[in-house]
Amino acid sequence: MKHELVVGISGASGVIYGIRLLEVLKENTDITVHLVVSEPAKQIIGIETDHSITDVEAMADHLWNEREFTAPIASGSHKTAGMVVVPCSMKTLAGIANGFSDTLIGRSADICLKEDRRLVLVPRETPLSLIDLENMVKVRRAGAAVLPACPGFYPKPQSVDEMIDFIVGRVLDLLNIEHGLYHRWE
Repeated sequence: MKHELVVGISGASGVIYGIRLLEVLKENTDITVHLVVSEPAKQIIGIETDHSITDVEAMADHLWNEREFTAPIASGSHKTAGMVVVPCSMKTLAGIANGFSDTLIGRSADICLKEDRRLVLVPRETPLSLIDLENMVKVRRAGAAVLPACPGFYPKPQSVDEMIDFIVGRVLDLLNIEHGLYHRWE
């Protein structure tokens, strides 16, 4: 049985984490991916990577505009296995933490929280303000997993790609999706 997963890429540095997640999910034929890329994220993809937005969008099974509130993922009656927002900008985090669903990413995250579905947020900001930290606490209390983009070094990464894979692997761990992206602690 195929599971549906929502991936949101919001406008924060670190879009490569979202792109790498899409690459890995594309290899898993048991997962159908719904993708929402914010307009700022599209700009950052062009700034931070050599990927075209067309190529990134092509990795999804279903592509939705961030203003497309008639998308099935905007309704709790549409079953998904959960959602990942990677990277998660502080604006997106604030919206989710405060129930302000002004984009499809925010609305889909709100659906996950109210339907008790897995929601993984990967904030990519440093340093963090007290407001950022309080918003992280709010979403955690509401049921979301907060996984800051802070790679571990115990696997002794030899490249930036291996550090990216560590974070993507941890996201997959939280979603109970098997992978071999990093060496686990022994």
